[in-house]
Amino acid sequence: MGGDFYSCGEGNRSLYLFVALLVCIIIVEGLEDERSTASEFTTAMSKEEKKQLREKSLEMFDHAYGAYMVLGKLDEFDTAVRNVIRDTRFDTDVVVSVFETNIRILGGLLGGHVAAVYFKRRKLAMLWYHDELLTMAKEVGDRLLPAFNTTTGIPYARVNLRHGITTKIVNSNRDTCTSCAGTMILEFAALSRLTGIAVYEEKSRKAMDYLWGQRHRSNNLMGTVLNVHNGDWIRRESGVGAGIDSYYEYVLKAYVLLGDDTYLARFNKHYDGVMRYISQGPLLVDVHMHKPTSAARNFMDALLAFWPGLQVLVGDIGPAVETHEMLYQVVKRHNFLPEVGVVS
Repeated sequence: MGGDFYSCGEGNRSLYLFVALLVCIIIVEGLEDERSTASEFTTAMSKEEKKQLREKSLEMFDHAYGAYMVLGKLDEFDTAVRNVIRDTRFDTDVVVSVFETNIRILGGLLGGHVAAVYFKRRKLAMLWYHDELLTMAKEVGDRLLPAFNTTTGIPYARVNLRHGITTKIVNSNRDTCTSCAGTMILEFAALSRLTGIAVYEEKSRKAMDYLWGQRHRSNNLMGTVLNVHNGDWIRRESGVGAGIDSYYEYVLKAYVLLGDDTYLARFNKHYDGVMRYISQGPLLVDVHMHKPTSAARNFMDALLAFWPGLQVLVGDIGPAVETHEMLYQVVKRHNFLPEVGVVS
């Protein structure tokens, strides 16, 4: 299928294997049916227990699929890939999050494919593999594409895997968060490069371009929620946590993965705005995008904890250490990172 994602230097191969740690949530047909073949442990389960297992398996498989690669457990990775190929079906009448399906299912399939080909070419494992995960990834990409049929090119927040964008979705999903709209390009661009089909990258680039055009021009900050049809901001709070977080991450990583200087230039402008208005010592405080000297909230949420890592990636080590230390002290005090913490 398509272009060769592997004819690159050893350093880039390491990058692609890192990207490959995006992991797969699977939709297992028949898990609630008595004929389920997931494992012998499900045989005696009630339907309710199977339902709970199905929901929990989304999280467990999320971690296990990539962990086999990290730990070098190639036999277990081989088995996991075979199970995904055998048990996963996407022709399902279910409404899913476009964002979550992209980063977990599509990302996991692509990551698994890249790793499988890497191992096969070096005759380490997966000698039987013939792009099955990539074929599945293309199916997922095709099932997500209808979400981009909006006036702006910003995807709907949800899509039905079998029926696409239904009337119910149109009537109830006119708004989406910045993260949901802007966390597509890594997986969609990779899918295009791997299959040779340009439409996935084109759709995700259009969404990123539109989001960039909706920034506040004087400070380069982003709001949290916007309308997918007219682009109007519904919520103008600006921060680096819930609702915005992975947009900034994907702007920078689009440059890392694709080598397009446009994304680095955009990230640098966003970053200057964040560091000028949102960063307050070790704290990261939401402000109003149109009035950035005014705080929009008096608390921080846990999803901003990725920010120091992104700062390390861009090379701004000092502020990263400062914020990381603050978060570490919070974890030490509470033994976990609370969902929200009051700024004081």
